[in-house]
Amino acid sequence: MKIAVDVMGGDFAPKAVLEGILLALPSLSNNEIILAVGPRDIIQSFLDEHQYVGTQIQIIHADQVIEMGEHPTRALSQKPNSSIGIGFGLLKEGKADVFASAGNTGAMMVGSLFSVKTIEGIQRPAIAGYVPQTNGQYAVMLDIGANADCKPEMLEQFALLGSVYFEATTGIKSPRVGLINIGEEEQKGSILAQATHALLKANNSINFIGNIEGKDFFKGKADVIVTDGFTGNIMLKMGESIYNIMKDQGMTNEFVENTNYEKYGGSPIIGINGNVIIAHGASSPVAIKNMIGLCKSVVESKVCEKIKGIIENK
Repeated sequence: MKIAVDVMGGDFAPKAVLEGILLALPSLSNNEIILAVGPRDIIQSFLDEHQYVGTQIQIIHADQVIEMGEHPTRALSQKPNSSIGIGFGLLKEGKADVFASAGNTGAMMVGSLFSVKTIEGIQRPAIAGYVPQTNGQYAVMLDIGANADCKPEMLEQFALLGSVYFEATTGIKSPRVGLINIGEEEQKGSILAQATHALLKANNSINFIGNIEGKDFFKGKADVIVTDGFTGNIMLKMGESIYNIMKDQGMTNEFVENTNYEKYGGSPIIGINGNVIIAHGASSPVAIKNMIGLCKSVVESKVCEKIKGIIENK
């Protein structure tokens, strides 16, 4: 397995990313390689400083960087030798099994669409986020920001994508799918929510349990939570705020610890012809370590191939 990591991605790159890579090494087997994508001299200097002499980290030189505030499409076209651009090249050419970055989210999304491209039959890929549950498990929510405006048919596909992903990565069959709404009754909500409810109810390929409200978000009611990217992004970031609020007040327990974004490492883009992970921009070394763990899980689950198989058989 070859895991390509953007060394220059994130608010604390390259130091935090490189430290995270070193933290992840003990959890990797000998045939699992990190492709560290970034300026060779910076990466080599760090490895020398930490007296690393192994073979599991291979440096892939990239002498340009796409900054957080840059326009995604323009930056990718103007900086072909950026760490993100080179990373997607590795993925497209089959030289990497997965590509991960804590850098510019827009560039990661655009890069996915224009390099490995969307799986045929998928209207729009989605970014999936992890939502901790009070029963100690987690749910997968999509979309969490890739698609602010959605059609009912897109949300129906998100439900299918989320179901395949959850089953492939957890082994739990027929995961429960809930639609975020302002009430449990099927006639409640916006035009989008009502139309989506009708599609999900009629879809025998998913285990649709109906609408779920904000009060159900953490309560273990659904395994896959479906919503548009605008709503999903707001809900996920509101959920993430719990950790810092409770920490500032000196309060913690298992659930609060599970709201810490560092634990999950990142979010996969689902519905593209490859494995791509987007990590939090403020990722610490621990978050990068867990991002690499998520990369392993996604590759091992073969979720991309499973989604292709299901879509092609429809």
